Amino acid sequence: MILRHAAPALLGLSLITGPAQALDLNAMSDAEKAEFGAQVREYLLENPEVIIEAINILEERNASAEAQADKELVAANADDLFNDGYSWVGGNPDGDITLVEFMDYRCGYCRRAVPEVASLLAEDGNIRLVIKELPILGDASIVSSRFAVATKQVAGDDAYKQVHDALLEFTGEPSEVTLRRISDGLGLDSEAIIAAMDSDEVSEEITKTRELAQKLRISGTPSFVLGTEMLRGFLPADQMQQIANGVRAEQG
Repeated sequence: MILRHAAPALLGLSLITGPAQALDLNAMSDAEKAEFGAQVREYLLENPEVIIEAINILEERNASAEAQADKELVAANADDLFNDGYSWVGGNPDGDITLVEFMDYRCGYCRRAVPEVASLLAEDGNIRLVIKELPILGDASIVSSRFAVATKQVAGDDAYKQVHDALLEFTGEPSEVTLRRISDGLGLDSEAIIAAMDSDEVSEEITKTRELAQKLRISGTPSFVLGTEMLRGFLPADQMQQIANGVRAEQG
C-alpha cells in the first residue's frame, strides 16, 4: 500500500517543514487512519530523536516568547523600575545600564547574591544599581524592610546602605531590641527610626514596590532587571556580565 511507505516520510516532512506537507486525515477512511496511526507509532519508535528534537524546538520557542513578554513588561514599567524617586541608588549613578534588584532580607539566595552583585559592579564599573524592598517571606521580612525604609527616610541614603548590609548579615529575629542594637551600633537615631517604621510613608513605599512586582509577575527573590532583561532568580556575576554586554550590544 502506498500509504504504508509514504506515512513515515510524510510525517518527517510535516514535522520539519510544517503544515504544508501534512496529510488530510479527514479524507481518510477509518482503516486508513488506523494504518496511518500504526505507521506513525512505528516511525517514532524507530526514530525517537524526532520527539526530542520537537520538544527542544518547542522549549526554545516558549523561552523566546517568555523573554519577549518580559522585555515588554520592563518597557511598560520602565519609569517605576528605574526612576521611582524613592528606591536607593548605588553603583555608578551615571552608569550606561541599570540593574534593579528586588530583594528580601530573609532570603538565602538574596544573601548569596550580595558578593556577586558587588563583584559585577566593581568589575564593570558602569552599572547603576537600584534596590527595591520586596518583603515576601513573612512577618520578619516585613519588619526588616520597614526598618530599612524608615532608616532611609529618617537618616538618608548612606545610613540606609549601612542598615541594608547589616540586615543581610543578621541571622536573628528583628525585634525592637535587636533593631535598636543595629542602629545604635551604626550611630543612628534609633528612636526616630523605630517611630517611623509604622508610618504611612514607609507603608506606601513598600506597597508600591509590591504592586510593581505584581505587574512584572515577580513571585520570588532575588529577581533582577538588567537593562531590558528580566532575570528571574539568582545568577553569578559572570553570567550577569554577559547579559549586560548583550544589552549594550542591542542598544548600540
